[in-house]
Amino acid sequence: MSSLPDREKQLLLGVARRVVTLAAERCESLEDLPQDENLIRPAGAFVTLRRRGRLRGCIGQLASTLPLISVVAQSARAAALEDPRFSPVRPSELAEIEIELSVLSPMEDIEPRWIEAGKHGLMVSKDSRRGVLLPQVAREFRWTAERLLEETCVKAGLGRDAWKDPSTRIQAFAAEAFSESTLRIEPEAPGD
Repeated sequence: MSSLPDREKQLLLGVARRVVTLAAERCESLEDLPQDENLIRPAGAFVTLRRRGRLRGCIGQLASTLPLISVVAQSARAAALEDPRFSPVRPSELAEIEIELSVLSPMEDIEPRWIEAGKHGLMVSKDSRRGVLLPQVAREFRWTAERLLEETCVKAGLGRDAWKDPSTRIQAFAAEAFSESTLRIEPEAPGD
């Protein structure tokens, strides 16, 4: 997975910020997306919103045929308004929200012994159930590879040991994660 230049990261974060602001203030979508060459290639991405350091929303798309910039815009709107774990973001919260983006590599099947916690994100699926955790989750909680597998199973609504069942599919991906604070982008004040 090739790294995005800072200029393109800033462009993606700027789009995500505008989308979250429009969603919270007017329930509208951003219609005119920049057409940067590297950002119109198909890719999966997740948008994570944090308020005062706490999760406030996280939505994404794994593999996609859509341009990366479109996936970021759609996911930013969904993270602000549609994450079922949270109420929609209110305009009064915008100044306290930090946006993090995770641009994903393609997914590949992986044997449990090859999983590296912190490097790999996982998708565990069995029957109609599916759970996904980003690589930074394992880093944040200092999980081992086995714990990452267990928690991804739990996220899928499966038993902790479901990853040991041969009918359970385990896939791994990498993510290039960056946020407004890592790139020193100041959130816009409401009404900007």
